[in-house]
Amino acid sequence: MIDLINVSLQFNGKYLFKDVNYRISSGDKISLVGANGTGKSSLLKIITGEIEPESGTVQRQKNISIGYLPQENVTHANKTLLEEATSALSNIIKLQEKEKELQSELSKENLTEQERDDLIHQLGEVHLRLVELGSYSANAKVEKILKGLGFEEEDFDRPTQTFSGGWQMRIALAKILISQNDILLLDEPTNHLDIDSLNWLISFLKSYRGALMVVSHDKNFVNQVTDKTLEIYLGKFYTFKGDYDSYLKYKEERDAQTIHQYELQQKKIKETERFIERFRYKATKARQVQSRIKQLEKLELVELPDSKNEIDIRFPTPPQSGRIPIQLIGIRKSYGDKLVLNNIDLTIERRDKIAFVGPNGAGKTTLAKIIAGVLQQDSGERIVGHNTFISYYAQDVADNLNPELDILDSVYGINEEKTVGELRSLLGSFLFTGDDVFKKVGVLSGGEKSRVALCKILLTKANLIILDEPTNHLDINSKRILQKALVDFNGSLVIVSHDVDFLRPIINKVLDIRKSGLKMYPGDINYYLYKRKELVEVSIPESDKYETSSQRNQTNDNISRKEQKRLEAELRQKKYQATKDLTKEIEKLEKQISLLEDEQKAIQDKLADPSFYSDAEKVKNTNKRFKEVEKELEELMIQWESKTEELNNILNQFN
Repeated sequence: MIDLINVSLQFNGKYLFKDVNYRISSGDKISLVGANGTGKSSLLKIITGEIEPESGTVQRQKNISIGYLPQENVTHANKTLLEEATSALSNIIKLQEKEKELQSELSKENLTEQERDDLIHQLGEVHLRLVELGSYSANAKVEKILKGLGFEEEDFDRPTQTFSGGWQMRIALAKILISQNDILLLDEPTNHLDIDSLNWLISFLKSYRGALMVVSHDKNFVNQVTDKTLEIYLGKFYTFKGDYDSYLKYKEERDAQTIHQYELQQKKIKETERFIERFRYKATKARQVQSRIKQLEKLELVELPDSKNEIDIRFPTPPQSGRIPIQLIGIRKSYGDKLVLNNIDLTIERRDKIAFVGPNGAGKTTLAKIIAGVLQQDSGERIVGHNTFISYYAQDVADNLNPELDILDSVYGINEEKTVGELRSLLGSFLFTGDDVFKKVGVLSGGEKSRVALCKILLTKANLIILDEPTNHLDINSKRILQKALVDFNGSLVIVSHDVDFLRPIINKVLDIRKSGLKMYPGDINYYLYKRKELVEVSIPESDKYETSSQRNQTNDNISRKEQKRLEAELRQKKYQATKDLTKEIEKLEKQISLLEDEQKAIQDKLADPSFYSDAEKVKNTNKRFKEVEKELEELMIQWESKTEELNNILNQFN
């Protein structure tokens, strides 16, 4: 379909990639990866023809149609949502116009028999093509895609210019999916989606028959919709067959080898430099010194992978809050005539790590702002607990940064325990390296400002942190650093996010927020997705899926607080008794698996070392042990999966 032949691209005098070759074939599902600044977005624009390469050619199959979604800066105006979405059916619209013209011609009098036969033949061809394009179900398809991406029927007649930036991107994505493109190029398509529309998009792309190339930092999304990886690394293209997780394992092994080669090379360089320095002025060694100088000049330096430069970030130890950091009672909030939150009750307990999920527009951000105290509710009570210190991050928080300060000054002094060097390391982890830290905040992009605001959060001593879509402007390494810091954080946490992979190790509760009310799921994101899937599969009406606050209050009126506590304690005891033995077995299996995985990794490191192969008997025994470890691991994993499934089945009986 598309061939890149000896393609090169420069930026500011430096090659992003040089003389690369790659073919995109029909049905390919490709994840395009690489560190920030390696040229991923530029490559997509080269494929579309939006920009020309420095050298080389791009050969596109004749009449191929390409759907391209950029990261940002997409706007629509002067049409309703439905009109704008329907305009993507350009082939069908043209054929329908042609159909009307032919029918008009056929209605004319005084046509010769040959003219009439010719018009009928053309009309037949048009009808056949319309059938092939599915024109008779096209309108239903348009509405289905719009609803899948989170639009409601009442939005269909809204002018497109009344939608916010995030919804503008959804309109663009809808048009691309509606068009019958041969290839989709999607640059960070998940940034503006909620968890429901994200799951719908995953389902759509799984059944999409054309080729797909996607740039995304959402591991869960990429794993589900792609089966190949194209990496831009050190100015070259590297391909890998397999899902994204498999690629990451390969990359980890490759990076380990690269780091080893780097360390050996640095050792050799220092030895050579010491020799040169020692014998520089000895005439008897002049030839050898010159030889070594030339060796150094010709040496192609090994570059360290990005992951080598990661640092371990930890939140400062916050003061301990009371048992309940914050409580909301009967909260109500409207924007004009639009009621967003009605009679909401919510209690956040110490060390709760809660994900707020649900469709856009249901009130996730509004509720987060009320908890943070940056938005006043219309009615109800917000009770801040003893010794509670709150820190809040949202996209618009970045606009409150002082534009006159440079990046380093913006974070300096927030935590007096951090040195300037430590602050620069932290900023480096969020892609501000070298002299970048001296840039004025006023000249930064929206995404860069968001990363500065996130760094400030990481330096505060708050014991209740609220994050609204914190990962939208982070690359995978930065996201991993933030994720680890949040896992280790020993305060309370609220995260508004749709990034399943990011949330997975962090949270212990999920609050599903919908127009019909709130529902708390006491478990991780996998448990929530499992329960949501159950609800969807049995098609329970929305009104039956959740209890409203008034329904919960009525139930609580019928049961005294004392009785309720007794019942809860009984339930906890029953759950403990039913699962304690199984939990111990699973923990034992996990320890055995961890030990074997460590041994497996150690053997792999040995086998990757060329010097290891000098002893044939040793190699033979090591290979034998490697196969034994693989077999033992497989058997233990089967046992672990069986025991875990058994445990989940028991836990589900108590929920």
